[in-house]
Amino acid sequence: MSVENMTVTTIFDKSQEGRKGLNLPVLDVEAKTTLDSSLLRKEKAKLPQLSEFDVVRHFTNLSNKNMAIDKNFYPLGSCTMKYNPKIAERVAGLEGFSSIHPHVITNNMNEDVQGILETVDMLEKNLCEVTGMKKFTTTPQAGAHGEMLGIMMIDKYHRSKGNKRKYIIVPDSSHGTNPATATMVGYEVITIKSDANGGMDFDDYCAKMNEDVAAVMLTVPNTLGLYNPRIKQLCEVAHKYDALMYYDGANMNAIMGVARPGDIGFDVIHINVHKTFATPHGGGGPGSGPVGVSEKLMEFLPDLGIKKVNDIYEFTTGGKNSIGKISPFFGNYGISLRAITYMTTLGGNGMYNTSSKAVLNANYILNRLKDYFDVPFGNKCMHECVISAKTLAKGGVTAMDIAKYLLDFGMHAPTVYFPLIVKEAIMIEPTETENKQTLDLFCDTMIDAVNLAKKAPADFQHYPKTLGVCRPDDTMAIKNLNVRYEQ
Repeated sequence: MSVENMTVTTIFDKSQEGRKGLNLPVLDVEAKTTLDSSLLRKEKAKLPQLSEFDVVRHFTNLSNKNMAIDKNFYPLGSCTMKYNPKIAERVAGLEGFSSIHPHVITNNMNEDVQGILETVDMLEKNLCEVTGMKKFTTTPQAGAHGEMLGIMMIDKYHRSKGNKRKYIIVPDSSHGTNPATATMVGYEVITIKSDANGGMDFDDYCAKMNEDVAAVMLTVPNTLGLYNPRIKQLCEVAHKYDALMYYDGANMNAIMGVARPGDIGFDVIHINVHKTFATPHGGGGPGSGPVGVSEKLMEFLPDLGIKKVNDIYEFTTGGKNSIGKISPFFGNYGISLRAITYMTTLGGNGMYNTSSKAVLNANYILNRLKDYFDVPFGNKCMHECVISAKTLAKGGVTAMDIAKYLLDFGMHAPTVYFPLIVKEAIMIEPTETENKQTLDLFCDTMIDAVNLAKKAPADFQHYPKTLGVCRPDDTMAIKNLNVRYEQ
């Protein structure tokens, strides 16, 4: 079947006149409505008519067409699509956790929520141990929300000293949320270029550091999958100007149990628990972005916390310098619960092993593919690697073409065109959970793509061939999205 002739069969296409999935009893009371007549339909809704079995089979088959971490290799660089262990789902589903009403907490009915508060306390203490921070809050609803909280606390830190500052420094390889967050909180952004080794240029950094800089936002390892050997020096330079160091925790999966940002010199960190501690990501569930701080920022934490007094957990509120309330309750508690389950299951040795395996897997992929793609920054990486299709693109096959090709082989595409400083970037993060057989299948498929690109580059315009929608115009699909069924 050609790509042009492929169509998606909708549930409306399967409708059969008179077919029903449910027979309702005859109405034995007078039908009344209080709705204004202008709000009522003049005609019945044109809903599809199907049996219950038709509906179940239709949506089950649709779900099987989706890519999912439980059924596909998901090597998204920087996004860290880790497998979500089912033990965490079972714990989060226990009735004592899942059925409690949030307002039980706000009503100070402590006897009903002691177990819940204990798990929040466990998570905060464990995160302090893993990161080297002095105190954590679980209130942020997602990583970007936690990032904003961190910069707001930094802003209040400087204001409390009568020294409102103007700039935030970020590297040119940063996640896009970093400059966006700095701008939202009212700062101007100074961007530092990367050096030949992929790290933030130290001389450029020192030249642009000044007493108007409030903070430096860094991801460690960075989005190129590289650990900057001068990271402690970067922190020392910032601290000489009383600028604070912000750690974007997106890549903690590389150093969890190995190195602690607090020991390196960072003052505040947000943790993407879906990336590091295997809670659902993206469409799989709500986010959670706990934030940890060093001692100098503790007084600025949000005003909802807990403490244990005489073996009873009690609520605390912030002092006069608290940033105030940024969200209700303790963030997305079900996600926090999954994270503490994951951490408790692994233990300290397990976390070290997890990071070691993540780094091993990424280096294995890099070394298998280095002779087939451009490698912008050496032959070693941390938990993710960045390769480039720059040479292939000269022959007509782009990074996007490679990404589309992979879909026909049951693998989600890696991240492409990020980081922005690498032309035709392909960013791959296998995580620690994938075995050698899966990595070899992925590498073999990537190598096959390169060989095909050299022989028949035009063929890539027809990939993927097996999906209902194959090569849409990406821009038009966003600007003119139409999900309405025309009968």
